[in-house]
Amino acid sequence: EIRIGAPLPLTGALAPEGRKQKRGYDLWAETVNKAGGVPVAGKKLPVRILYSDYQSATPKAVQACEFLITQEKAHFLFAPFGSGAAKAGSAVSERYKIPMIAPTASSVEVYDQGFKYLFGTFTPNSTLTEPLTKLISAKAPDVKKVAILSRNDLLPLSLAAEMRKSSAANGMSIIYDDKFAIGTLDFASALTQMRSLAPDWVFVGGYINDLIQVRTQMRDLGLKPKVLTMIAGPAYEEYIQALKDAAENVTSASWWHPSVRYEGEDLFGSTAKYVETFKAMYAGETPDYAEASASAAGAILQIALGKSGSLDGTAVRDVLAALNVKTFWGPVHFGPTGQIDSLTPPVFQIQNGKTVVLVPDEIKQGELKLGTT
Repeated sequence: EIRIGAPLPLTGALAPEGRKQKRGYDLWAETVNKAGGVPVAGKKLPVRILYSDYQSATPKAVQACEFLITQEKAHFLFAPFGSGAAKAGSAVSERYKIPMIAPTASSVEVYDQGFKYLFGTFTPNSTLTEPLTKLISAKAPDVKKVAILSRNDLLPLSLAAEMRKSSAANGMSIIYDDKFAIGTLDFASALTQMRSLAPDWVFVGGYINDLIQVRTQMRDLGLKPKVLTMIAGPAYEEYIQALKDAAENVTSASWWHPSVRYEGEDLFGSTAKYVETFKAMYAGETPDYAEASASAAGAILQIALGKSGSLDGTAVRDVLAALNVKTFWGPVHFGPTGQIDSLTPPVFQIQNGKTVVLVPDEIKQGELKLGTT
């Protein structure tokens, strides 16, 4: 069998995100095994995913990577959730020469370590902030004052750094810029200070539980910017369900959207077929980018296994490094650092309880709306 280690935050603050990754992995593995397994050198081998709950604590994620390789004998690893834990865990896979595919790590700081066994399915954070700021600048040129609030974690801090660059490039000024500790529940002080500065655009970086709390408290305090952007969370149905009309007009960006239409040589064959398969397995639910990226990690690994004809880590690593294929996730090619460089992430806004794609034009579904409640 092909043994794949998957350290996930299945409990703790990041459990919603961990469960999403697990659903994506499970869908891929079940689809593969129903087809008889992954063809490797003329034989079909079943897939077994070995889960380890690291309880949303990065040091435990590193321990989980070590355990999965040394004790569970994993041939390959899927990275822990997010940029911070993926960066920490990748040092373990590199040491053992075990290829690691990261489905939820976008920060360039993850990939600038000079590692050879790490590959990521998310483009850099600048590919989210640049189209966002260009869109706002074009559609709402009077939006000039930007406030940034970030979770003190690798992805949100990296997003904030890119947002500063993108804002400056589009003639906007940062009037507020602060971070909050992991685990923060009360944002009143930061939001009250922000309100006094009357920002046109509020940009919040964090994870779904953070963002639901921030949005709720913004409304309670009467902070109503013309534009509100939150990453990452608004792409999740759970965000919309939790906030209901408070989610209206929130903008965001993600690395994939179910409305994209790619044909691929992976086992799903196309975006439409992937969405259909996901809905069949999960009671009609539509996949979001986190779930789809987890499935894509499996599909990409499967392609590499087929091309290498081996379970040898170095052989599979070499194929991944040279990969240039089309998949349901989009075109897949990894740059010199191992980070994908072949995708165009969509920008979207929640309108009438649904995510509506605003950019790129090929999959555009609506126009930007201004104002928050």
